Amino acid sequence: MIERTSAAQDAAYERIHATEEFRTLKKKYLSFVVPVTIGFMAWYLLYVVCSNWAPGFMETQVVGNINVALIFGLLQFVTTFAIAVWYSRFSVKNLDPIADELRAEFDEEITR
Repeated sequence: MIERTSAAQDAAYERIHATEEFRTLKKKYLSFVVPVTIGFMAWYLLYVVCSNWAPGFMETQVVGNINVALIFGLLQFVTTFAIAVWYSRFSVKNLDPIADELRAEFDEEITR
């Protein structure tokens, strides 16, 4: 079942959306997410490009049967988890305090 928002909720959201705190929250979020996403996508595309157009490099044996392609592939997983941990720490320190404050304002405003 879809829950409809009340006029009070809509008004509270619009007011909070227009605040400097909300703009700060959005700016901090985007200043982390955009560069990290671009960096990760570039890293992923490097893996794909090398796999397609540099097979000799990717087949290079590093240790035993472990080659560059396997290392790149495993590093994709490592990078993904590292970014998740990094974002979580960033969010707790930089985003959550502002978001919690805005949420408290919202809740207070709609319960009046």
